Amino acid sequence: MSVVRTLLAAVLLATAVTAVTGLPGLPVPGAVADAAPIEDYAAYEPPVRCSPRDRPGTEALARWTLRRFGGTFGGISRACGSSPSEHSEGRAFDWTVDVRRPADRRRVRRLLATLFAPDAAGNPAALARRMGVMYVIWDDTTWSSWRRFAPAPYLSAACPTRRECSRTLRHRDHVHISLTRAAARGRLSWYAGRV
Repeated sequence: MSVVRTLLAAVLLATAVTAVTGLPGLPVPGAVADAAPIEDYAAYEPPVRCSPRDRPGTEALARWTLRRFGGTFGGISRACGSSPSEHSEGRAFDWTVDVRRPADRRRVRRLLATLFAPDAAGNPAALARRMGVMYVIWDDTTWSSWRRFAPAPYLSAACPTRRECSRTLRHRDHVHISLTRAAARGRLSWYAGRV
């Protein structure tokens, strides 16, 4: 019976790879095979308390981003303000890159392509799901897990219009990445061995 299951799993994997790449038996470019079951798309977990200390999963994501794509560390935790944020819970990372610089735009495109690419089994947005990414904001655009990371226009609630909004609030001088609480603690599959 286990031989039948193994063969069935191999056929299903080959079918998924063929559906994504169009080429039977070839892995998706840049895809990473991972034996752990993939996490579902993350639901939005609103910030509820002030606890501004960097969480280990958020630190791991920041280190990985800087090592792999360059750019500058823009910080994780922020002092608590009038309303809580993912930064005030230590589960948001700002990656300093500038939309005016072609090299930085290329860095961000590579990051987004890596996060949202399917894995070798054909799971869409596999890395973002394994990392517990809730949403990404960059250059007036947001990619949210609950929308399966489809790009959507973004305007900060602090801005009446884009014209009246600063470059920072428009996320034109940094990329913002927010994580789930489990991801910030490093308790999802991508963090195994990293936290």
